[in-house]
Amino acid sequence: MSLHLYNSLTRRLEPFVPLDPACPTMYLCGPTVYNYVHIGNARGPVVFGVLADLLRRRFGALRYARNITDVDDKINAAAQAIKAPIATITDRFTAAYREDMAALRVAAPDLEPAATAHIGPIIMMIEQLIATGHAYAAEGHVLFSVASFDNYGALSRRDTDEMLAGARVDVAPYKRDPGDFVLWKPSTDALPGWESPWGRGRPGWHIECSAMAATHLGDTIDIHAGGIDLMFPHHENEIAQSQCAHGGRIFARWWLHNGMLNFGGAKMSKSLGNIEKVHDLVRAHPPEALRLALLSAHYRQPLEWSDALIEQSRRTLDRLYGTLRDLADVDAQAVIPATIEAALDDDLNTPQALSEIARIAGDARRATQPAERERLKSELLGAGLALGLLQQAPGAWFGHGGDGDDDARIQALIDARTQAKQARDFAHADAIRDQLAGEGILLEDTPAGVRWKRA
Repeated sequence: MSLHLYNSLTRRLEPFVPLDPACPTMYLCGPTVYNYVHIGNARGPVVFGVLADLLRRRFGALRYARNITDVDDKINAAAQAIKAPIATITDRFTAAYREDMAALRVAAPDLEPAATAHIGPIIMMIEQLIATGHAYAAEGHVLFSVASFDNYGALSRRDTDEMLAGARVDVAPYKRDPGDFVLWKPSTDALPGWESPWGRGRPGWHIECSAMAATHLGDTIDIHAGGIDLMFPHHENEIAQSQCAHGGRIFARWWLHNGMLNFGGAKMSKSLGNIEKVHDLVRAHPPEALRLALLSAHYRQPLEWSDALIEQSRRTLDRLYGTLRDLADVDAQAVIPATIEAALDDDLNTPQALSEIARIAGDARRATQPAERERLKSELLGAGLALGLLQQAPGAWFGHGGDGDDDARIQALIDARTQAKQARDFAHADAIRDQLAGEGILLEDTPAGVRWKRA
């Protein structure tokens, strides 16, 4: 089966064929860097990072951009609170974001454009919109005229009243229509700003992504991805301003939206205060368990986040890494199985891929023939590679970064216990088990040998 992706614009699962078969293009809305991101913000980078790897395998290359929003009213407020330039805030939290994504094994995108580095292209796009009658200047602001774009609302499929309510628009005297949205707004001396034909000011949020995408990926891109909460108004506005600035050319051919994380029965959001920051979670839990948790549900579905989900993911990885430890004597190279590729080809069906990983691991634990053990270990490593999992040495996983010498000591005790059992010295064997249990080391006797893990 070829790669099929669900297109939010058409509401259909469609075979993916890029404009340039040698190099697809993809844009993912990145963070607004005024604080640490919460785990819900990490779902898109994790899931669409899996897609980026798949596209590179399938087509040989990819131009993948994930932006940084580094000028925004929330950033301004954070900077004013500490009486510092906005760069003090944005530099700190951009670095923290990169660190947190790396901990989750999210590879850096090919391009990471920042809004403040694209003021020129933003102004040029606004000028084009004014020249073609799709935008107008008023009282130091420039606004997009929603009425000028007949297809406004096609992505979210909302009527005018719903869109006005959903956007929480400001009713301002300088607007021709209440739904018109800001492309440029004036800045006081206390706020960051840039000179423009409309006076000193700063860009609106929506125009930033349109200008950055066009600058680096062209007028029409293959895939635009982001959270479902961005569908309206952000993505709707991107479509309107981009297509109007580019003579009606399609802005994005596929729109992919990941579902939200729920926490405590409600959507995880900073405004509700029910968030868990990635920065804290990767220090409290194995980051690979967090990654697995984010991949455990289909990306388009909501995901209930909980300590139980993290623990379940950690135990799953214990079993998988335990299997790899049992196969330590087998030399094998990662080979991504066709069944894993088929699951990902089906609109990134990561739950199916994880089910397939569990099957491969089960077969590997039962395998006895050398050739079969080598094949299954190769497939297990390859399946993990496709999802960004199982790339540590088993000892590193079970130590969670611990001392390799201690792992060797534990294994020596386990070997001594095995020898004691073989000699029918069960009292000594039980004493070793009790000693290890007292250290938090749990043993599991399997047909393939003794597996251990830290409690």
